[in-house]
Amino acid sequence: MLRRLYDWTMSLAARKSAEAWLAVIAFIESSIFLIPADVLYLPMALARPERAWRYAIIATVASVLGGIAGWFLGYYAFEAIARPILEFYGKLDAFERLRTGVDYQTVLLLLVTSGLAHLPPIKVVTILSGVAHINLGLFIVSAIAARGGRFLLLAWLLRRYGEPIRDFIEKRLGHIAAAGAAVLIALYVGYRYVAH
Repeated sequence: MLRRLYDWTMSLAARKSAEAWLAVIAFIESSIFLIPADVLYLPMALARPERAWRYAIIATVASVLGGIAGWFLGYYAFEAIARPILEFYGKLDAFERLRTGVDYQTVLLLLVTSGLAHLPPIKVVTILSGVAHINLGLFIVSAIAARGGRFLLLAWLLRRYGEPIRDFIEKRLGHIAAAGAAVLIALYVGYRYVAH
């Protein structure tokens, strides 16, 4: 099922309505969808590099709005809607582990690492942010920084290096971003350990 979903998402890049689909995928990725918007963003930006920045802005705005929807799901409708979504994707156990062991600062850190490196998946963190009653304004600012940073970095890489960077982005950028996220988490844990 996951492969078919991935292939379907990739096929959207060739459509005339690709920008609208990019917005839809970026929106639902942040609250309920499994496939990251990058899957659609990359082929679109490579096909029309002069629009890479435009696509990055569309993806950022839609992703942040989707994150807000995830926050509302967590805040107002966790049991009725969010829990079944997390169960469907097999993310409920990960969510419950995060939920029991996090505080306000940890959720914000996870929002940044998730926005940049999908670690943990963004939908888990947006819903968790609502459940944990993270201030909505602070949540929005963090989401803009994290998601905007990711999409704008991709736009810059694609505009500067074009097609040759595609293989690097698809195969290695996720690992590099995950390593950077792990370093941020380690620094935070170290800081918390020393502070206490």
